[in-house]
This record gives sequence, C-alpha cells and structure tokens, in this order.
Amino acid sequence: QVQLVESGGGLVQAGGSLRLSCAASGSIFSITPMGWYRQAPGKQRELVAGITVSSNTRYADSVKGRFTISRDNAKNTLYLQLNRLKPEDTAVYYCNSDFSTADVRWAWGQGTQVTVSS
Repeated sequence: QVQLVESGGGLVQAGGSLRLSCAASGSIFSITPMGWYRQAPGKQRELVAGITVSSNTRYADSVKGRFTISRDNAKNTLYLQLNRLKPEDTAVYYCNSDFSTADVRWAWGQGTQVTVSS
C-alpha cells in the first residue's frame, strides 16, 4: 500500500502562487498515472490535473493555463504549481492515482489546504 503525503498549501491572496508536493512511498509511483484532486466545502472531490507515466498532462477547464502538474519519478514525488490563484480555487488538495487510467487506487492522504483570499 502506497502512502501519500501532501504539502505546500497555505493562505495566499488572489493572483498569487503556490507549489504543492506529494511524496509517495513505494516504487510503484513511477509506473502509475497520477492526479491532483481538490475538494471544496460542500462539494465533491474533483480531478484538477492528471499526468501519465511519460508526463503527458491534462487539466480541468477551470485550471487550464494556470496550474501545472509535474512528477519526479526518481524522488517518487508529484507536484502541482498553482499560478494566478482565484478564491474559487480554495479547497483541500489531494494526490492519488489518476482514477480514469490507473489500475490502482490508494488511501487518501491528509491533503493540504489552499485558501485564496480576495
């Protein structure tokens, strides 16, 4: 079972930037499509960005052009660069496998809170 630990969240003003990290235990990370998800209060968890093993990426329309997902397989780490943040980006951000393409799913980590003030 892979453990996922997210970090890098915080409070930022609208227009600001953050970089989130997700450390995964286990070498299976390097052969697994990954994704960043977020859950805002009262809303369902949603995929905001996905990345294949070969680093092809896809994004939700709401974050396209502002967020960038990347991975370092040597470090078993997933990243999400958040730029031009908006108050509607406020949520708890989680990483996991990309459920639409991966063969595995892991237990959710604790997530990292991103709060964007207007």
